[in-house]
Amino acid sequence: MGIGAAVSRGRPEKSAVAGTGRRRLLILGAAGRDFHDFNTVFREDPGVEVVAFTAAQIPDIAGRRYPASLAGPLYPAGIPIRAEGELEALIEGEGIDEVVFAYSDLSHEQVMHLASRALAKGAGFRLSGPAATMLRSSRPVVSVCAVRTGCGKSPATRWIAGLLKQAGLRVGVVRHPMPYGDLERQAVQRLATPEDLVRAACTIEEREEYEPHLAAGHVVYAGVDYQRILRQVEAEADLILWDGGNNDLPFFASDLEIVLVDPHRLGHERTYFPGEVNLRRAHVVVVAKVDTARFEDVAALRASVAQVNPRAEILEAALPAHVDHPELIAGRRVLVIEDGPTLTHGGMSYGAGVLAARRLGALQLVDPRPHAAGSIRATFAAYPHIGALLPATGYSGEQVRELAETIAACDCDAVLVATPVDLRRLIAIDRPVARLTYAFAPTRPHAFERVLSGIVARSVARTARSG
Repeated sequence: MGIGAAVSRGRPEKSAVAGTGRRRLLILGAAGRDFHDFNTVFREDPGVEVVAFTAAQIPDIAGRRYPASLAGPLYPAGIPIRAEGELEALIEGEGIDEVVFAYSDLSHEQVMHLASRALAKGAGFRLSGPAATMLRSSRPVVSVCAVRTGCGKSPATRWIAGLLKQAGLRVGVVRHPMPYGDLERQAVQRLATPEDLVRAACTIEEREEYEPHLAAGHVVYAGVDYQRILRQVEAEADLILWDGGNNDLPFFASDLEIVLVDPHRLGHERTYFPGEVNLRRAHVVVVAKVDTARFEDVAALRASVAQVNPRAEILEAALPAHVDHPELIAGRRVLVIEDGPTLTHGGMSYGAGVLAARRLGALQLVDPRPHAAGSIRATFAAYPHIGALLPATGYSGEQVRELAETIAACDCDAVLVATPVDLRRLIAIDRPVARLTYAFAPTRPHAFERVLSGIVARSVARTARSG
């Protein structure tokens, strides 16, 4: 056998439809950005065929399908969702021409490892840019994003929403997608009351983001098809406030891009994707958590931001924490339950709950790992940097039950719930429970009012004209 024959035999076979001339794509995702990029860039393009999505970060997504009702007429059978671990097999078996990366909060190194896996099998590797994926609104848009998961976007967004409402504006808060349930039912969601959360069968992760907004009187829009979501919120609001997820880019073209950075993860502002993109695009950069960070880390972060984006205005904010029953913590053995995503793909080994428990004099932080049930045990195995605390993962009813089992099995005197959602409403906890909440507290509130004043004036003027 000659060299030419050997090389020929080594090439992967193209699938039967390769002769149609449509480029065959595989979208790497995590049930959010991937669906949006498909909807905006590929859904109506007859020159490409998206063969599959892959799933990462979020459990129980692989094995499902993106439904035909959302995929459009070019995809009458919908689109399968496969595990990211099948990347090489899918490229070879399906004759994939190009792999599209479409999720957030990976290090630059991790992104390029995925690119290398794709290129090693002969496929191209692609990132879809903001010009192609950001939808344009007829309303002014303010976006709140970050360079990592867990920087404090959610309390910042709520504080800004309150400030805008005080200016007399109808504010529509649009949340980054978390479509972990029935995708057809979740295509367009409008959430205004606690009953809406029940009807939508929201997971713990969804409730963590939505409940505090609803408690503050804000209407939240979310879902899968953000073109339709945009049309609905435009009909009801004077101004749109984008509440980002992870460290992803906004889905809407923004008149004002506010980006949070974290002095507890100094250096991450330059080394994670697409967080660095957010940093370079930002009009305003907020150094958060200045109340718990070291002075020298805050100063170093300000210098890093100024070097990367010298045009951005740099502001600072604290995230003060409040524990409703501190007497339950002092001198006690305490199980701390923290926000899940901040600890998992956010990379933090501790959160506000651990800091508060130590500050309040907890005798011991109880380690839940020996008692972890099911998927909670798998979470600790996948993220070994997490220490003696319990991440509040709850993407399904089964995970919520396993979270409850883990709590019940821990030998502790008290439980400190440091998640944005009050777990006592979802789980029966048979130990005394203290709850930690935290707020967004700018060091110079008037500076925020100043940077928002222009967009407020535009919104008021537009409302007056339309009225």
